[in-house]
Parts: sequence; C-alpha cells; structure tokens
Amino acid sequence: MASIIEVKNLRHVYSAGTPFEHVALEDVSFTVERGEFIGIIGHTGSGKSTLMQHLNGLLRPTSGTVLLDGKDIWTDKATTRQSRFRVGLVFQYPEYQLFEETVYKDISFGPKNMGLDEQEVDRRVRQTAELVGLTPEQLEASPFELSGGQKRRVAIAGVIAMEPEVLILDEPTAGLDPSGRAEVLGNIEAYRKAKNATIMMVSHSMTDVARLTQRLLVMNGSHLAMDGTPREVFARAQELVDMGLDIPEITRVFLKLKELGLPVEPVYTNEQAVAQLTALRGGVIHA
Repeated sequence: MASIIEVKNLRHVYSAGTPFEHVALEDVSFTVERGEFIGIIGHTGSGKSTLMQHLNGLLRPTSGTVLLDGKDIWTDKATTRQSRFRVGLVFQYPEYQLFEETVYKDISFGPKNMGLDEQEVDRRVRQTAELVGLTPEQLEASPFELSGGQKRRVAIAGVIAMEPEVLILDEPTAGLDPSGRAEVLGNIEAYRKAKNATIMMVSHSMTDVARLTQRLLVMNGSHLAMDGTPREVFARAQELVDMGLDIPEITRVFLKLKELGLPVEPVYTNEQAVAQLTALRGGVIHA
C-alpha cells in the first residue's frame, strides 16, 4: 500500500508565550497507508482531537509537517482548501451542526461548497443517503424530526457526500444506544469498502477499535506512545492500564486467567478467546 498521509515531527502549542501555554502535541510522527482503518485511543487531554484537526488543515502546526500524497497541506491556500475536501472530519456529536430545513439540503451543503454542478450534487446526496440507510422520504424531512441515531447518520453523510479519500471520525458512536452504534459503525465500514477510503477513528470503546481496526495509534501526554496492530497494542495491556486507558473486557478476563496460572495469552476479541479456551479444553467448550 502507498501512504496517503505522512506526519513528521508534529508539534502544537496552544497560547504560546502566555501564562496559559500548553503543549498539546510533541514530536508526533507516523504514516497512514491508503485504505487503512486506524483507531486512535488515549485518555482525555492526550492530544487526539488536536492531532485529528491537523490532518485536514483546521489547525496549523507550531512545527513539523503534515503531507497529503507527499505534499505539505500548508504549501498554499489552494492546497489547504483542497485538503479539507480530501480529508473529511466528523466531530463528536456532529448532529449539533445540522442546520438546514431538510436532510437533503444538509447532506448537499458540502458538495455544493466544492463547486459541483447540480446533477453531481444530487447523485452524491442520494448515493450517500442510501449508503447510510436513509430513505428517499427522509431526505425531504427536517433533520430535527429524526432520532438521535438517524441525525448522526445525516451528519456523517454530509461529510461522506464530499467523497473524501480519508475519513476522520471523533467518537462517532458517543451517546448512541447499542443499535445506533452498530448502525453507524456499519455505515463507516460500508463507506470504506465502497470507496477504498482510509478511515481514522478516535474512540473510547476498546471493544470497537479491537474489532474493527487494522492498526492503533495510542496517544499519551501529547506523545505518540504506541503504533501497532490491535494484537501488538493489547499485548501491552498493563501499560495501557497504567496510562489510564480501558482495555477490552475479554482482555481483562484473560489477564486475570494468566495471573491465576492458566496457560493463556492476551486476546482482544471474543473469537480469539473461544479459540484459546477450545484448545485449553481439548477442543470441547461446555455452554
């Protein structure tokens, strides 16, 4: 795979030179490959949201660079503007940003800002609505008449309609019930597969990132503390706990089993747990 984003020695300082100076990011470097699904985890204040806002030019680095397809996104105004269409960012609780009279108008806002013609805007709105499970009838409804989960899908659809090559989501399932969470995560995965898009998802749900992502970035104290597959990261479960992070419940259970002397290795999905327990019981699991 070819890298689409490269972050080099990124540093960001809020309120520099004042008594309120705060270093939010310090010497952060990594690359993102095209088509990857990456999870970003870290405790509150670790720099996750600040990092995400650098990747499409909403924040400018104090020092360091962000490259999109090998080009610094701050090269000139045109490059910065284009990067904001190519790298879509969905904030936490994006439904609070809905403002149009109809769902259709809300989803079409981004594509219209791109200068697309009416026919292309219409295609994108209808295709995206179908992708996230919104009906043609709902397109004509007010977004404020929809359920919480449906509003979230409308807000995500508004970003997806711009067909970004990279889709960044900050806690996309926050506040949703289990059904709504499953629907939104399904929509994200459907977009990734349909467009071979790169997904970067900030989440406090270790179960979600363990199940969905191919790679995890762990932020701690403004630094990138870990970068690896879920297996590699959750194998360092105690370090995560020491950072104040949660770990998947199944990982916690297996750590306890190992502590009690059972010959098991850390796992992070139910499927891995079943495989180990099956081997441990000689191939027979009793319900």
